[in-house]
Formats: sequence, C-alpha cells, structure tokens
Amino acid sequence: MALSAPPYILCFFLLFMLLLCSSTAQAQRNISLGSSLTAANNNLSSWESPSSDFAFGFQQIGKDGFLLAVWFNKIPERTIVWSANGENLVQEGSTVELTKLGLVLQDPNRNQIWTSGLSGTDVAYGAMLDTGNLVLANHNSANLWESFKEPTDTLLVGQTLSQNMTLVARYSETNYSSGRYHFVLQLDGNLVLYTRNFPLNTSNFAYWETNTHNGIQLIYNQSGYMYLEAKNGTILHMLSSNGTNATQDFYQRAILEYDGVFRQYVYPKTNDQRSSGWNMAWTQLSASIPSNICLQILNKIGGGACGYNSYCMLGSDQRPSCHCPDGYTFIDPYDEMKGCKQTFEAQSCDVDSEDADHFTFNSMLNADWPECDLEYFQKVDENWCRKACLGNCFCVAAVFRDGDCWMKRSPLSNGKVDPNDGGKALIKLRRDNSTSKAGGIDARKKDQSTMVLLGSVLSSSVFLNALLGAAFLVLFRFGQKAKVIKHKQFLPEMNLHIFTYAQLEAATSGFKELLGRGAFASVFKGVLAFDDNQCLVAVKRLEHTVKESEQEFKAEVTAIGRTNHKNLVQLIGFCNEGLHRLLIYAYMRNGSLSSFLFGPSKPNWHLRVEIALGTARGLFYLHEECSTQILHCDIKPQNILLDDSYTARISDFGLAKILKTEQTRTTTGIRGTKGYVAPEWFRNMPVTAKVDVYSYGILLLELICCRRNVEENVKDEAHMILADWAYDCYAGRELEFLVENDNEALQDMKKVEKYVMIALWCIQEDPSLRPTMKKVMLMLEGTVEVSVPPNPTSFMSSI
Repeated sequence: MALSAPPYILCFFLLFMLLLCSSTAQAQRNISLGSSLTAANNNLSSWESPSSDFAFGFQQIGKDGFLLAVWFNKIPERTIVWSANGENLVQEGSTVELTKLGLVLQDPNRNQIWTSGLSGTDVAYGAMLDTGNLVLANHNSANLWESFKEPTDTLLVGQTLSQNMTLVARYSETNYSSGRYHFVLQLDGNLVLYTRNFPLNTSNFAYWETNTHNGIQLIYNQSGYMYLEAKNGTILHMLSSNGTNATQDFYQRAILEYDGVFRQYVYPKTNDQRSSGWNMAWTQLSASIPSNICLQILNKIGGGACGYNSYCMLGSDQRPSCHCPDGYTFIDPYDEMKGCKQTFEAQSCDVDSEDADHFTFNSMLNADWPECDLEYFQKVDENWCRKACLGNCFCVAAVFRDGDCWMKRSPLSNGKVDPNDGGKALIKLRRDNSTSKAGGIDARKKDQSTMVLLGSVLSSSVFLNALLGAAFLVLFRFGQKAKVIKHKQFLPEMNLHIFTYAQLEAATSGFKELLGRGAFASVFKGVLAFDDNQCLVAVKRLEHTVKESEQEFKAEVTAIGRTNHKNLVQLIGFCNEGLHRLLIYAYMRNGSLSSFLFGPSKPNWHLRVEIALGTARGLFYLHEECSTQILHCDIKPQNILLDDSYTARISDFGLAKILKTEQTRTTTGIRGTKGYVAPEWFRNMPVTAKVDVYSYGILLLELICCRRNVEENVKDEAHMILADWAYDCYAGRELEFLVENDNEALQDMKKVEKYVMIALWCIQEDPSLRPTMKKVMLMLEGTVEVSVPPNPTSFMSSI
C-alpha cells in the first residue's frame, strides 16, 4: 500500500524547492546601472563575485598609475587575469561607471580612456561571476559583453579561446601594455605562438604551433585539462593534462607570459599549503609551451628570446633568463629583454691600425648566436679560429665546434646556451676592458667629433665629482644648520630625493611599525607620496651619532646611490638634518632571506636556487659592472631582501668599501658579521672582492641546507659548524644528509652536489683559490664546469 504525504508536507517541499531554485538563479551579485568605482591610493573598493574568489576594480601598478582589472581576490598575491587599460594607465581620481552603453573608464578630467564598446545597446546590469568572467547583460539576462570573449594574456577554467581570438603577452612583469608575443587560434584551425613586429601589433614568425587545420576552439575545462577541439567534438591536440589538481582544491590559470612562454599555474585554496604561491602545474604533458624558448626563437629577423648581444639560458625552474656576455652590459637593467651593449670601443678597421693587438677572447661553453654568421670555415683548429676573428675587424665573436669555425657579426642575435650543442663561443673584447682605444693608436687619427665627445664626457665627470663633493660637504659638515627641504628636491647625479625629518616622522606614523633592528640602525615601515602616488617604503634610522654611524650613513648613500640593478635594493632618498640621519628604501614585502629561510618549514628548493643565483648576479654587478668596484663586506641572510616575486635584493651597504679606479685591494679594519667573515680579515692581509665571495659561500650553504652556519643545539657536535659538516658530507658522498626531509632537493641531487662544490670553492681559506663572483655566477648557471674542490681549511699560513 502506497503511503501518501500530508498536504502540509507537500507545501513545505514545494516551498523549499522554490527557494532553492530562487537561490540558484541569484548565484551572482548584479551591478546596477550608475554604479561606479574610483581609483584611489590604498582604496581597494571593488565589485566582487558571490564567493569573493574574483574582484573587478582598480589596481595600483607601482608609481605608474591604476589598472582597471579583474583579479584573484582571496590570495595574498592579487594576481591580475584581465585588464582594460594596460596601454594607458590612469591616475588617482579616475572612475569606471556602468551605463546603458556599457562600462566607461574616464580620467579625472572626464576624458574617456576605455569603453566596453556596446554603442546602441541597452545594458540592464553587470555581474562579476565566480568563474572570473565579468559580464554585461540585458533585461532578458542575455550577455551582451563579457571579459572571457576579450581576453588579455590569461585563460581561466571554463574559458575558451575561439578562432581569431588572441592572447597578447604583457611587456614585462609589471608593465601591462602589449608585449612581444601573441597566442592565436587562426581561422584555419592552427593554434600558433608568434613573435610580434614590436611595437606594431602584427605577427612576425611562428615559434610554436599545433599544425592543425580544423581546430575550432581551445578549451580549458573544469577538470583543469586544456585541449584543442575540432568542430565535431574530437580532441585534436592536448596542451596540458592537469586533472590531479582539482578545481575545488586549487585556483588555476594559464597565461602567455612576457617571456613568450604559455604556462599553466595552480594555487592551493587552503592556507596551510600556500608556502610557495603559484606553481607551474607539472604533469605528464608539459605546462610550459614551448618547453625551452631559448632554443625555439631562432630567426634571421630580430634578436631572439633575449634581444641583441645577449644570450638566453633555461634555469632549473624551467624559466628562461637573459644574460650579457663578457664585455657587454644590459641596455636597460629593468628590461633585460632589450638586449645588451658593448662596454668597450669596437676594433678599428683602419688599414694601418694595430688595434687587434689590444683584443683578446673570453670563452663560453655551449653558447652560440645562430643566424648572424659573418664567415664559416671548416677543418681548422681553435687557435686558427681565434686569429681569424682578430684579423677581421667586423668579427665580434666566434664559435668553434668540432673543427668548424663560425665568425659572428654585430649585433649578435638569437643568443642561447645549450649543453647539447657542445663547443665554445669566443667573445672578443679589449684586454683593458676600457671604452677608449689603446695608447698605441695615433691620437691624431681620431675623429674630431670623437675628441669633442670625449672631452665633454671627461668634463662632465669632473663636474659630477665636484658636485657630489660639494653636496656631501654641505650635507655632512653643516647638517645641523640644514634648512627644511621639500621632499621634491633631490641629487640629480644620483636621482636621490632629500627628505626632512618631519616628513619621515609623519610617513612612519612616528616610527611606529618596526621592521628590523641592527647594530647601528632600526628600520621602519612608511608611506610616501611621489608625483601624487603613494608607495610603501622602508625607512632606516641610524640610532647613534657616533663616528661609525656617520661613516656608515655616508658609505651607504655613496655606494648604493650609484647602482642600478634588479638584484640590489633601491635607495630612494635620505635625510641628513641635525643629528637625524635616515635612508629611505623601496619596501620589500617578503622581508629578509633570514626570516624566509630559517622558518618552521623549508622553502621551495627551486626558489632557493633562484635566490642564490640572483644574489650572485648582484655581487657580480657590484664587483665588475659598476663604474667603481664596491665590496659589500657584510653578505648574510639578514642583508638579502625579497621583493613581491621573491627576487633577491642585496641591501645594507653601511660597511661597503668603494675601491678607486685601478684599485683591486684595500687595507681596512675588520668588517662584517661573525660566521661570514673571510679569514684574511684577521691576518693583516689586503682584502679584495674575494671577502664577499667567502661570505657568499657560507650563504649558499645556508640556502642549500636551510640552516644557519652555526647551530649549537645539534645532536652531533660534528654538525655544529655548517661549512665543516658540508665538506665532510661531500667527501664522504653523503650529501643527502644536508637536505634531509627536503623532498624537492632530494630529487635534484646533481644540482645539490654542484652547489655544494661551488660553495666549498667560495670558502677556501686561500683567497687566490676562490673564484670571482662572475665565475660563481657562470658555474651556477651551468656555463662553466665545476671542478673538485679541496678541503677549505687545507691552506696553512702564518698568522
């Protein structure tokens, strides 16, 4: 007998189903007409999706302005996935409003900067969906416009790339204007990665493609799979297979990055798994397309993956990095893909010139610059190849491999380092590495315009030195009588702002938030305005008025004020008013390497590798690429800061020593921190840049092992001194003990062994046995082989 439910139960059931359907239909927060947002410093007002996973509004991009964007809203890294005005950032006070004609972005003067372009339509409302899709709909809830149909550089789960839709890489990590690469599903069904005819918005040549002819759409489905689908629904090409990272547990995105590589990323939704941020979704199918862009972009037109006169290397994290060969430096340190320029005068082509005698070669293993050949010779030896290049004033480098010699012309293009190539590149450069010709050339043959230019450079150098001297004389001798100076004033030679103490006291709210404390200084968090934009800063206040404090202040301003490198912390300005001496730096959001490295859990191995390499590049710059050589003298984890992307930035130049031109060593009192100080400091020996190499070696061991160089509370006394224990483990072939419980490092033991060997070379007691930071950098990158190191304490000398 069937049971019948009472009528009131049926009523409750129907009411419940009605409420359920109603709540399902309202699973979005509608944005009503007339709603608006305003760009304002430190004001993160936005339109959020129902779950708050995504938000739409203004994001401040450094000091440059505001970007109208969609971003992941629940994670510390406010990762942008779509933007409207990357080519034209707006200033504070700009607004975006939802009108019947769509979204309208206006600057503070009411000039229209961008619109969603729905002229003639009747928008009823907008919505920020939980998928990350921003939509505008009519009264029938039909979408009239959606951000998923006009992507910038990113695809999200549930999004498709249809025929003739294009992803455009941004110009750099922090510059959202159109960059150098396109990713497009063509009308013929072929999915292609192109280089752009930058700055024109047209394609140059394809460096990766699926070679399909009937692809209808690229699908990024809810399971994290990404594939190219045909019209009949069959899968033509599987780009990635990321089913192991379910969307309910991970945020996901796929992006054509500024380096031209299309990558898929995942980010844990739970807080306890967020130690390493966004990670590439490595699966059986590569989440990085192409797998090695350094080898993929080879064309007769253009400079390759890294620009002219540079070379590209694939790092341990499978990311490309750009470098300059010996005798070259980046055109723009903040845009390494622009390429490199010579730091010396090119070889003379005068018939009676003996300029070739003043040139030599530096060797690079496995390097090449294809598609810029000047001459090609077979069945010759390396010495013949060198002489041939010296004898040709148009030859700037040569590549020798298995009896073949390729002479290269300027500018070098498509530079790459590939261990599978073998052979070596011979980079031609002046023996003295100077910008002027050798003295053997008759000065009377120099072009008059060159002499005028040289004279002006020399005059400006004299003027600059005189100006700097006068500025520091006023600042340091008459600081107590200094007038209150507006913060707009700065030293143009160093591009440093001069602040008053009152301004810095206000900027730090009375020096309220302490970031760290050292022997002579404390560092506080602050906010300063530059050109009507506010930015976070770190204010270093020297606590004592003793002579050492004044010397530290002067050394730091002089040293870092002349530098410009992405692996050095940026000095913004200073204050020298009465007894107040303060230094203002760019704020490093991720703090010091010390707090990062010696926490309760071991940081990501590949991130530690990048930090080691970044620190080495910064030291190489200080030692060899600055106009005057700078010895830091206090390299340790507390003085390595980490920016928003965990890039290593060397800081605290209070103990730095600046060497004069042609000076390679100095005598000075002991400087540095116990445990990182090189032995020669205690032996009354002249110190060189090798003191920084020693400190770096200790730091490198700490990065490898995630422990301090001295640990008193250890079970085995033999493990107390890290350097000694590391050598014992290396000699006994027991390196796995150094990275115990570090699964990522244990799976990369070849690199662990190589890095330990490099560190052991760096901490040799005999300074002459230690490599230069340039060689350290090349060994870390894999360009130079690492030989077996001796016992670091085997050097015996009298004290």
